[in-house]
Amino acid sequence: MAELFVESGVQQRTAEVQCSAGQLPADFAEVIAAAKAPLILRGLVRHWPLTQLSLQEADTALDSAKACADYLLGFYNGRPTQIYQGAAGQRGRYFYNESRTALNYDTRLGQVDAVLTQLLDALQLPDPAAAPSVYIASNLLQSHFPGLQDSHSVQIPKAEAAFATEPDRVSPDRVSIWLGNQSLAACHYDASDNLACCVRGMRRFTLFPPDQVANLYPGPLEPTPGGQAISMVDFAAPDLTLYPNFPKALAAGQIADLAPGDALYLPSMWWHQVEAPGPFNILINHWWSSAPRYTGSGMNLLYHALLCLRDKPEHERRGWQALLNYYVFDDPQQAGAHLPAAARGVLADLDEGMARQLRAMLINRLNR
Repeated sequence: MAELFVESGVQQRTAEVQCSAGQLPADFAEVIAAAKAPLILRGLVRHWPLTQLSLQEADTALDSAKACADYLLGFYNGRPTQIYQGAAGQRGRYFYNESRTALNYDTRLGQVDAVLTQLLDALQLPDPAAAPSVYIASNLLQSHFPGLQDSHSVQIPKAEAAFATEPDRVSPDRVSIWLGNQSLAACHYDASDNLACCVRGMRRFTLFPPDQVANLYPGPLEPTPGGQAISMVDFAAPDLTLYPNFPKALAAGQIADLAPGDALYLPSMWWHQVEAPGPFNILINHWWSSAPRYTGSGMNLLYHALLCLRDKPEHERRGWQALLNYYVFDDPQQAGAHLPAAARGVLADLDEGMARQLRAMLINRLNR
């Protein structure tokens, strides 16, 4: 299996458990809450109809792929979707142009059925990997494949929350499908927890804990392929003159190889490169978060800090770092614990109303 993928030099393998079809380990919620580390769940979605179609013996790869495409089309409602299109010979590396000022692929609106036809046609080429790269990323099942989620989802045990949670204003959980030929999503992080379920083709996740950010050399904050900064390092041929500390990231990294039917629990904020080397790949994933929806995006803090803190003198930055640790990053209760409840103001537990007041105050301050 390994010869199909980029060899990055990461040696450590992600922990794994064997699962009965559709059954997460009984202590899954406790395990992930305690470890906050990736975990492979072997065989978790092997029973899904699409996975079974992928695993069934067929006369040709085209026959197997067509069976999966036909099954998907039975649920597709015809709505257009966002499609990534790369040049022939790109072999699915969705990245930047040479100047790092634009992406190396086009994004357009199109039809899922047209993409499936494109994937099937490419399977008939002498070298399917030489076909143009095409990818549908994170397409919500509920918006484009109504009914598919009924037989292609996992009940994820989570503590009941007393508040609406991210990442979606309609539902706290999102189930998405990823379709395409050979692809390599450069190393990035996501701000939601993720259960990535491999349905067709192989998947390799190369994983790094959040504290490796500096050793991964993130690129521009905009434009980005998916909203988050990506690593500038080409794992297949790292330039150690430009990126001398990348070996430190490799030493802390993990490899998670998934076959059809396997799933990977990926905690939020872990960096991950995702490779799908086959000519027709399907992944379905679940996003969720235990964060209150009123907290909004952490990127707002980053952009605000770039504006307000980055260019201050070093001793001031260190002072603000200490204040942020005290008020935000250390025990979140400590800042108000010694104050009477009536005097805590924004140091008290936030709720939707208090969050609205904070946002209004910030807007007023930024507009001065």
